Amino acid sequence: MALLDLLGRRWALRVLWELRDGAAPTFRELQQQCGGISSSVLADRLRELGEADLVEHADAGYGLTAQGKSLLKTLTRLDAWASGWRPKG
Repeated sequence: MALLDLLGRRWALRVLWELRDGAAPTFRELQQQCGGISSSVLADRLRELGEADLVEHADAGYGLTAQGKSLLKTLTRLDAWASGWRPKG
């Protein structure tokens, strides 16, 4: 439940998605990639994702940890499943 709470926070999944290719963007580059995110919200999400050992900050910029990469693989499979999902109604 803690992971779902974290991922359900505004912009959390977008930040993870933008780090998927391993380019290690700086804070400003990541903010631009995320579009309308404020610097304070981005700082909060990076801190929270870092505390969860999903994102790390290195000299070059931000990137996914090994756990973050593993989570992204799992989310990619969930996305594939959701593409074929058709709710009743």
